[in-house]
Amino acid sequence: MKKAQKEKIVNELKQAFDKYNSFYMVDFVKMPVSQFVELRKKFREHSYYFKVVKNRLGLRALKDDFPEELKNYFQGPTAIAFASEEPIGLAQMIKDFSQQHKVLNVKGGMLEGQFFKGERFREIASFTSRQDLLAKLGYLMAFPLIKLARTWQAPLTSLGWLLSQLKTKK
Repeated sequence: MKKAQKEKIVNELKQAFDKYNSFYMVDFVKMPVSQFVELRKKFREHSYYFKVVKNRLGLRALKDDFPEELKNYFQGPTAIAFASEEPIGLAQMIKDFSQQHKVLNVKGGMLEGQFFKGERFREIASFTSRQDLLAKLGYLMAFPLIKLARTWQAPLTSLGWLLSQLKTKK
């Protein structure tokens, strides 16, 4: 690979590290091309960015404020999955794909700017997604209003029921 190509790749990775504050470093040993294409397709559908990197170039692209421990994960085959808006959704997708095909292993990464080791990935993938949390919050905010509306509606419903019973008796 020529020096110009290497610089281009390093610049792309630097831009990705600047743009995305969450990423997962993935080991993909013995992964067939067909599964790799399937994984990339799933990532593209959900607007995630997935890049296979050479370890030396990845090390050059890392920002200075990243933890030193992260540099230790650039060994063996390495791919990086970047997430901008829904990092938990990406973790769940990686976990599901890994359980289905038994080929991916998360080495570590950064979640919302916080470093984590690969052992904590299962815990991260088990979190509830942001959309689910917002839906629960919306329900909890609307629930008192729903109860209030039902409380106000109950006397009218009872009155209607009593009038219908009275009509059937007469």
